[in-house]
Amino acid sequence: MDKKKTFNLIVFFMPWLTVLYMKKQAFFRFLPVAIFISFFLSAFSTIANKKKWWKTKSPLYSKIPIDLTYILGPFFVGTLWVFKQTFGNFPKYMLTNLVLNFLSSFPLIYISEKAGVLKFKRMKRTTWYIATMFMAVLFMDFST
Repeated sequence: MDKKKTFNLIVFFMPWLTVLYMKKQAFFRFLPVAIFISFFLSAFSTIANKKKWWKTKSPLYSKIPIDLTYILGPFFVGTLWVFKQTFGNFPKYMLTNLVLNFLSSFPLIYISEKAGVLKFKRMKRTTWYIATMFMAVLFMDFST
């Protein structure tokens, strides 16, 4: 297996290891919102693929035009944790999203680009950060 596939497998499975520390009740309580947001991100990713905003290199599933590695890995599990930790507290929800979206938009995308698994082409990382914050505001009704 090449280094890019290994990197993608780690990115996909590491967040799932944290779910072992989540209570079953919390997992199932926030599962619908995580699924909904994953579908939304999949649609967004499909548009991004057509518009060539970014290019995913060495995806785990090469026949699918979106990268499920990130959508079903860190974003899905991150959604579960964010909603579990911030449910009912809007300021905490927004602050958590500000920090996590910043980390995913800048250092994590940079690391992914250096690893050769992702390349932002027609979209800047700042634009991605603004888009993820817009999505956080869009989905805030689920947290209150």
